[in-house]
Amino acid sequence: MTIPETMQALQVADLAPDFAGCGVAEIPVPEPGPGEALIKVHAAALGFPDLLMTEGKYQHRPDLPFVPGNDIAGEIVALGGESGSFVVGDAVVATLGTGGFAQYAICPVAALRPKPKGMAFDAAAAFGVAYLTAWVALVRRATLQPAEWVLVHGAAGGVGLAAVDLAKALGARVIAASASDDKLAIVAENYAPDACLNVTDGFRERVKDITHGGADVIYDPVGGDIFDESTRCIAFGGRLLVVGFASGRIATVPTNIPLIKGFSVVGVRAGEYGRRHPERGEENFDAIWALAEARRLKPRVHAALPLSDWRDAFEMMRTRKVVGRVVIAPGG
Repeated sequence: MTIPETMQALQVADLAPDFAGCGVAEIPVPEPGPGEALIKVHAAALGFPDLLMTEGKYQHRPDLPFVPGNDIAGEIVALGGESGSFVVGDAVVATLGTGGFAQYAICPVAALRPKPKGMAFDAAAAFGVAYLTAWVALVRRATLQPAEWVLVHGAAGGVGLAAVDLAKALGARVIAASASDDKLAIVAENYAPDACLNVTDGFRERVKDITHGGADVIYDPVGGDIFDESTRCIAFGGRLLVVGFASGRIATVPTNIPLIKGFSVVGVRAGEYGRRHPERGEENFDAIWALAEARRLKPRVHAALPLSDWRDAFEMMRTRKVVGRVVIAPGG
């Protein structure tokens, strides 16, 4: 395969609202160094952190200019020395942090994983971060047990839908919660949660009725009012997982509430968990990819758009029109 000297990439040149600092640019194709691989990117999944990075509102702030894009799936086209078991032509997946929304991307060979057989490139790109977050949250942080009740907020979003899917695979009883009946209908049809709940007019009494007392685990990537009400419908001994703040408001809780109700508020940072506990981090990846290989999990791609339509993809995410994940196909 002939590798071009330049490529198209979505580049963030300035931190600005409404994606004003973003644009498709022609930049050099990077060369792999020792222990690195050059990947021809077939699909790169869009996440909410990518949107935040364009305005400098995410905890990781790369130097400008940078190319966003975390989860990719593609094909190895060049190797920079020792490659372990990988060879040019292998179909792989990787989590980069940045660099994914480009026709080519560099990744350490040690961070590559074979694309699951039978899984399309776009689905493979949509899998990694969302399901890793769900695994760390539900298994590592909440020690979820079979038959426990899990209330998943933002159940139609990328990380929320992954939590619904994984919790069902682990034998839990799942309440999928969203503010959209249309989205819940799609979730119900494809993932068969034990209950679906529109949270628009409140949800605590209905959660208590469904669970006969309260949810054992609450998975909250939304924050704000959703977090506040979640403290009112969690079971004694429950675990309220703080996954994110998509609502825009970071909630607080008076400490007498978890004391009286006997529940824990548990922070979830899947990437940081793996960095602090490398062996367990590898175990986490192995676990979710084993479930993917066994076809026990099914990531949902809401739409796959070309790089030239990146703004449409970002707007879908910002306006919360997505059920699952949006994928950008850079082409080349």
